[in-house]
Amino acid sequence: MLVMFAALAAAILVGTYLAKRRRQEAFALAALQLGLSFTPGDVFGLLGLPFELFTRGDGRGVENILYGTWRGLSIHVFDYWYFVESSNGKTRSKTYHRFNCAVGSLDVRTPHLTIAKETLLTRFADAIALDDLQFESEEFNRAFNVKGDHRFGVAFCDPLMIRWLLAHGQDYVLEVNDGRMLAACRRVRPTALLPLMGTLRAWRERVPRVVYSLYPN
Repeated sequence: MLVMFAALAAAILVGTYLAKRRRQEAFALAALQLGLSFTPGDVFGLLGLPFELFTRGDGRGVENILYGTWRGLSIHVFDYWYFVESSNGKTRSKTYHRFNCAVGSLDVRTPHLTIAKETLLTRFADAIALDDLQFESEEFNRAFNVKGDHRFGVAFCDPLMIRWLLAHGQDYVLEVNDGRMLAACRRVRPTALLPLMGTLRAWRERVPRVVYSLYPN
C-alpha cells in the first residue's frame, strides 16, 4: 500500500509538472503569434497592482506573462490564481480559483472602481453593506455589482459605457485604479486569449472623455 501511495503521489507530481510545462510552452507560442514577449515569472510585480482581485484568498500568484504592445495598447496578459484554505477539524484543504488577466494603462489617475457580474452572494452582501453603486439603468443595476468612489463611478459609467458593458462585459471582472485597467476572466487556453485582450482594448476606448477632464494625469 505504501508503494502504491508513493507511486500515485509521484505520478500526480509528474503530471502537474508536465501540465505546467505545456502551458508555458503554449504561452511562449502565443507570444510569437501575437508579436509579444513572454516570461514565465512575475518579473513586473503585477501581483502588487492595486486591484481587489489580487487581494482575494489566503494565497495567490501570477505566472506565464505576455507583454508588449498589441494593436497600439501596452499590455500584460497572464495567468492569475488564488486559493482559499478550509479545515474540517482534522485536515486542511485548498480550493483554487484560476483566472486570465489583461492589464493596460489609462493615462489618468483615477480612484478605484470594480465592475463585476451581480450574483446572489453579492446581492446579499450589498443588502447589508449598501455599498453597491446604483445608476439610472435598472437593467444595469440588476446585471452588475459596481463598487468604488461614487463621483468617479457616475462619470465613468455613462449611458454609452453602460450599453457597452451590458453587451460585452458580463463574463469579466473589470477594475480601474490609479492609471491602470484590469479585465479578468476564468482561465482559458493560451490560444483563446484574444477575446480577453480585445475586451480590455475596447473597454479602454469607451472611457468617457469627461473622465480625462476630471482626473488628469
